[in-house]
Amino acid sequence: MPTYEFVCEKCKKNFTLTMKVAEHDEKKFRCPKCKGNKVKQLISSFQTITSKKS
Repeated sequence: MPTYEFVCEKCKKNFTLTMKVAEHDEKKFRCPKCKGNKVKQLISSFQTITSKKS
């Protein structure tokens, strides 16, 4: 599952959410600290795990 980074525009807290792509498309994110829904997704790097060795 992908991990997404966000910042709450109300309390300025950065947080990370791990969710399915379908959940991300619903765009119903809430800050875990203040429960605000005015959050902005941050640009972040990603990593992947594969089952094959290269």
